[in-house]
Amino acid sequence: MSVIDFDELLRAALEARQRAYAPYSGFPVGAALLTGSGRMYPGCNIENASYPLCLCAERTALASAIAAGERDLRAMVVVAATAEPVSPCGACRQMLVEFAAGYAAAVG
Repeated sequence: MSVIDFDELLRAALEARQRAYAPYSGFPVGAALLTGSGRMYPGCNIENASYPLCLCAERTALASAIAAGERDLRAMVVVAATAEPVSPCGACRQMLVEFAAGYAAAVG
């Protein structure tokens, strides 16, 4: 596996965060997902007045990667304006683990 450029992922996540649509929470989040092909997929949170319909930045990035035919996830950076690191929610973790390396071997 090649070396992961986390600085580049961080820059992409910060840029994606600028495009977030977060009028209800005021909590814009950005993410950047690196795949095995070397492509990077940015994502931002997209809120909705019906809160359960909101999309997290992580799932937005993942959906873009999957729609492009990617299945091999290598790394993800998630950013928000917080003093402490932010962590994916349970729904995002479930979506990410579907495509995590070794998942098929673990369940098959």
